[in-house]
Amino acid sequence: MEDGLATSAVLNSDIHFIGCDLPVRRFSIAVDEEDVVPGALRLISRLRPKWDLQQVKTKLFTDGITNKLVGCYVDEAMEDVVLVRVYGHKTELFVDRDNELRSFQVLHMNGCAPNLYCTFTNGLCYEFMKGLALGTEHVRQPAIYRLIACELAKIHSIHAHNGCIPKPNLWQKLRKYISIVASEFTAEASNKRIQQSLPSLELLEQEVRWMKEHLSMLNSPVVLCHNDLLCKNIIYNEKEGHVRFIDYEYACHNYMAFDIGNHFNEFAGVNEVDYSLYPSTDLQYDWLRTYLEAYRHFTRKGGKVTDNNVETLYVQVNKFALASHFFWGFWALIQAKYSTIDFDFLRYAVCRFDQYFKMKPHVMTLQLPE
Repeated sequence: MEDGLATSAVLNSDIHFIGCDLPVRRFSIAVDEEDVVPGALRLISRLRPKWDLQQVKTKLFTDGITNKLVGCYVDEAMEDVVLVRVYGHKTELFVDRDNELRSFQVLHMNGCAPNLYCTFTNGLCYEFMKGLALGTEHVRQPAIYRLIACELAKIHSIHAHNGCIPKPNLWQKLRKYISIVASEFTAEASNKRIQQSLPSLELLEQEVRWMKEHLSMLNSPVVLCHNDLLCKNIIYNEKEGHVRFIDYEYACHNYMAFDIGNHFNEFAGVNEVDYSLYPSTDLQYDWLRTYLEAYRHFTRKGGKVTDNNVETLYVQVNKFALASHFFWGFWALIQAKYSTIDFDFLRYAVCRFDQYFKMKPHVMTLQLPE
């Protein structure tokens, strides 16, 4: 991963879409991560000046493990809810906030994201999307997972590269994560729990080099990806019969198969990870066929989706699911160092790396069809 190649990957994986750099209101207000409500109310006084601040109700959302999120509203029916999201401590190490805003705007322009109201010193405010934040029990229901497949196909069909040839962000991100971990988790700085629980950094780096060489040869298309499609980032509106995705911090150009494989890994959940919930082959084949049919519709390519098409994507997805484990394993190590959120990030990192080494022998027996 030479520096020149890495820089090129960053530039070409960013979101570039004509009209996506529309002005966004910016407030020089910093919200205390440990006490978000006072700062949130200051923002509400600007965004909703007609609201009586004495009547504003707040709801703290506790599912997230990256940022702090609070909803503000005045009517019990919650017809107008402003979400205030405060960036987690040191998340700028692995999140490009400018790219996140461009992603937000591009997705909103294409009907895939809510309104973005403003940014502030350490966060942003946006429209609340009505619906159910999904759990692991929902994403395996055919009526729901087919909606998810179609919505992801819609996002993957968006041309957000302004005529440039997009390059995947995966290898650059992993290189950056490794660099942070190497500098922060030296032998002197690492605690015994890290040393006892994880493989050596040298071994992990060796696996990343192997993955880059092997996975890059699978010819998975590079598309606009969400890259963080865990269950709680999917909102199901049963009344309107659709799903929408939230949280675009990691959105960028990446391998199609990575985005899907990452989502399949998330069937296992986050707080109590259970990889026995990883989707069965039959479920995957149905999901992937639905996805490919929708992708052809959105890209106007037409033609029948063949069994060979589905089998090819199945192999690509399950191999890229390996890279997803490394991506979030390294991410969790960085969070273990800096995050103020009450979550055992080190335990999560160990879980992801363990699953990688458990699945690798089986996954590597999969072969692309002739």
